[in-house]
Amino acid sequence: MATEESNEQPPPSPAPPNPAPALPEYPKMIMAAIEALNESEGSNKTSIAQQIESTYGDLPPAHATLLAHHLNKMKQSGELVFVKNNYMKPDPNAPPKRGRGRPPKPKVPAPEGAAVVSSPPRPRGRPPKPRDPFFPLPIAKSSTSTGSGRPRGRPPKKAKTSPTSTPAPASGAPRGRGRPPKVKPSVAPVGC
Repeated sequence: MATEESNEQPPPSPAPPNPAPALPEYPKMIMAAIEALNESEGSNKTSIAQQIESTYGDLPPAHATLLAHHLNKMKQSGELVFVKNNYMKPDPNAPPKRGRGRPPKPKVPAPEGAAVVSSPPRPRGRPPKPRDPFFPLPIAKSSTSTGSGRPRGRPPKKAKTSPTSTPAPASGAPRGRGRPPKVKPSVAPVGC
């Protein structure tokens, strides 16, 4: 009986599903869709997606995401031009697009016979003052006296007076800062 069991073959495996028809790469499908639509102002993303869906029926579930990714990639690489929400092929006769900012100054060739000396670019900021050859080291300034006998800077504030003091009379005495405190009237005791 052992010989009969060894002659048995395993059950046949199910047939592999038909492989999906190979789709061309997304950039090729996008270019074909734009050529097929042939709109003068370019084609928007929706019309390109509808054209691809009608041409190639079996698309992956992430078709919208893949289409947006490849459109952005082609726009940044210069394969497509994005104008007014529409994608179109770039015009080969169009002048190159100017970058941002001020254009560099044109380099003027040196006159003939003049020696070409390439110096490093100037550093930023104000150039330092030239040093005096007779005084190689700067003379240290004395910070103790300024000539007038008074110390430099703002003088310190005067000591504050007590907060319950009455305001100074208007006879030319200086007033303190801010609004003077309110004077409370003295109240006589009320008798019954």
